[in-house]
Amino acid sequence: METKKKALGKGLEQLFSNTVIDFDNFEKDIVEENSKDITEIDIDEIRSNPYQPRKTFDTESLNELAKSIKEYGVVQPIIVKKSIKGYELVAGERRTKAAKIAGLKKVPAIIKNFDDQEMMEIALIENIQREDLNPIDEAVSINNIIKLRGYTQEEFANKFGKSRSYITNILGLLKLPEDVKKMVEKRNISMSHARILSKIDDDKKVTELAKKVITDNLSVHDLEKISQEEKFDIIKKDHSKIYDTKYRIYENLLMEKLDTKIRVNKNKIEIYFNGSGELEKLLEKMHIDFEDE
Repeated sequence: METKKKALGKGLEQLFSNTVIDFDNFEKDIVEENSKDITEIDIDEIRSNPYQPRKTFDTESLNELAKSIKEYGVVQPIIVKKSIKGYELVAGERRTKAAKIAGLKKVPAIIKNFDDQEMMEIALIENIQREDLNPIDEAVSINNIIKLRGYTQEEFANKFGKSRSYITNILGLLKLPEDVKKMVEKRNISMSHARILSKIDDDKKVTELAKKVITDNLSVHDLEKISQEEKFDIIKKDHSKIYDTKYRIYENLLMEKLDTKIRVNKNKIEIYFNGSGELEKLLEKMHIDFEDE
């Protein structure tokens, strides 16, 4: 068992060492290497991965998968870890939920001895690379991988084949008020709407506008226009927040140079970073020597 665990750990590190991370091939390799060890396990003995970041599942999508499972069965086995009571899911939660809807009593599975770190990382990667993931759960998954692996946003973007601006925008959703996050999770407001709202600092105003998007069926363009008008009203009321043209130029130059969000006010410069790894890279770009004691 210890040998299998080490082999799996090596496989996980190999996955992260790839130029671009591809979870589908990683999962396929595990299934192929353990094709002789596939077993049928009781679906009622399976529990969700405790590190699963996804909190919501699209009902329509699950029902479609359930119909397919009724006709063809579970084509690809799920991956589980043996626990004190039954099994914990590592990969294949949608398949398991859909199999339950389809009325299956047992599902094909591969049982592996994962440790907590491996379970967390695999669950996060699987979620990031699934298109049906809602934007908030995706943002949580991306943020956790960045923290676990010490990636900068640019490094993560390269690893997962995303644009840097996409990563910046989706992580910005984590700043939204909780009630607005729920609206995004339920897809009551789109990712594009949420991106605009995430750039507004006033939580009360964000919630008001989010509700207005739903009640008035506002387009992304409508919301963008309203948010700009709101910003203009704030500027008119508080002259201390007026951005001078030259400060905007300085701000843009710094953002281009450091490749991160920068805010320049008349008496201060704010530099945003995500984790110690990204901070160290920023220091290097500014030619500041850093010694880890």
